[in-house]
Amino acid sequence: MEKLIYLDNAATSWPKPDSVYKFMTDFYRGCGVNPGRSGFDKAIEAGNLVEELRQRLTRFFGGDETNPERLCFGYNATDALNLIIAGLLSEGDHVVTTNLEHNSVIRPINQLVRDKNVEATFVPFNDQGFIDPEDISNAIKSNTKLVIVNHGSNVLGTVQPIKEIGKICHEKNVLFAIDSAQTAGMVPINMKDMNIDVLAFTGHKSLMGSTGIGGLCVRKHVEIAHTRAGGTGVRSAFPFHLDEYPYRMEYGTPNVVGIASLWAGQEWIKEQGGVEKIHAQEMRLAQKLLDGFNKIDGVITYCCDSLENHLSAITINVDGLEAGDVGIMLDVDYDIATRTGLHCAPLVHKQLDLVKIHGGVRFAIGPFNTEAHIDKAIEAIAEIAQRSKDMKTKKASIANK
Repeated sequence: MEKLIYLDNAATSWPKPDSVYKFMTDFYRGCGVNPGRSGFDKAIEAGNLVEELRQRLTRFFGGDETNPERLCFGYNATDALNLIIAGLLSEGDHVVTTNLEHNSVIRPINQLVRDKNVEATFVPFNDQGFIDPEDISNAIKSNTKLVIVNHGSNVLGTVQPIKEIGKICHEKNVLFAIDSAQTAGMVPINMKDMNIDVLAFTGHKSLMGSTGIGGLCVRKHVEIAHTRAGGTGVRSAFPFHLDEYPYRMEYGTPNVVGIASLWAGQEWIKEQGGVEKIHAQEMRLAQKLLDGFNKIDGVITYCCDSLENHLSAITINVDGLEAGDVGIMLDVDYDIATRTGLHCAPLVHKQLDLVKIHGGVRFAIGPFNTEAHIDKAIEAIAEIAQRSKDMKTKKASIANK
């Protein structure tokens, strides 16, 4: 395992900073009780951490700092997106989204289209992997209730013009939500400045937290309907789920150790000089990786002629090979971990006509990758591409005999 070159950080960042592991362990051992359910010291201490992190993440996302209770914790971005989509859309409503979306948006919307008579429009991206805000504007209709956009593509790495899209939605009085799974902790986000009404986030990627923690940040003018109900530890005699935030969007015992990991992740990001500094380092390595791939005959890259407004994820294919086979070779022969397939974003691959070769091979750089890792990845792909070329030459020779 020590030899492994991990380039699957768009799936989950790994390893985590040592300080995150330590804080999680120390906090959970010393204070891993149910926050807000009792009045003894440990419960109060756990509750204080939860409430302080609400305030901290509200500032981090540029939310309404006077309403930190609208930062609500859940399992991950998928969990939050399900709450947002089901809680904002009802029969007869229209939603605008994009071909860049993850299944955490595509599937909840498709189920509402099938089961609840909701209309949906999926806007395509251009040849560089970006959504044109004007296409969003043109898709909005009189019954459009929500526009929801993937801030950063988990396949192409492109960062969408969220501020421009948010301005259009604000002017047309349509709610605007973003999936920040790939961008939270990697690029700055300011909900007020970008006219974002609701943001879904996950903790286990660039926020440097553990798996199983995430949530949503809801602006004060937005009300999301209940789609679940359960315990809150507050007003237990009331027969229905509570309307007030954060309880409105939180159900049952929270993931305290996950919340502790997010707290420590915020500390680590601060110690590194902020998201901009971390991102700049990752993009320097991404540019090196892209430059290396561009020199290899038989390597196909997607939507990354330029890495401006880009994350550190690059998806490729090797001519003559299926994506899954390339991933296996990288793993078995070179100890390099990547993500292959459709990346839970089938519409991206459909638009790029990659479904027939089962998607692509994604390299996703994280803060603990090095230049040596990038050199090894370029070398490995060069050898794999040469192997594919040799096989095609051999097959052609046999066919001509």
